[in-house]
Amino acid sequence: MTETHKTIDEYIDAQSEDTRGVLRKLRQTIREAAPEATERICMRIPTFDLNGRWLIHFGAFKKHIGFFPQPDGVAAFTDKLAGYKMSKGAIQFPLNKPVPYDLIAEITRFRVAAIKKDMMGN
Repeated sequence: MTETHKTIDEYIDAQSEDTRGVLRKLRQTIREAAPEATERICMRIPTFDLNGRWLIHFGAFKKHIGFFPQPDGVAAFTDKLAGYKMSKGAIQFPLNKPVPYDLIAEITRFRVAAIKKDMMGN
């Protein structure tokens, strides 16, 4: 990932044909779960922001899609993410297995609610 892309479309178009379809569906899943979010490239990967805060990042890697819902987005779903490689703020979805788009939508909605709650001071 040494190239610098200016838009998410450019980023997706630069990936392999097989990966592009997964990334497009992932992007659409996030858009539907967070319709108020804005898109940009941050740290050289696709990023969705909500009210000026990081909501979700994702990126294509050789054998997986990296999904970065911040530490709270991973911690709240560790049971449902059993079987996936995880770290404090990242999840790896292998490209040789079905991507759990419904779970990605659920995590995204959780992150939207967390940001809105935090902004209200609750």
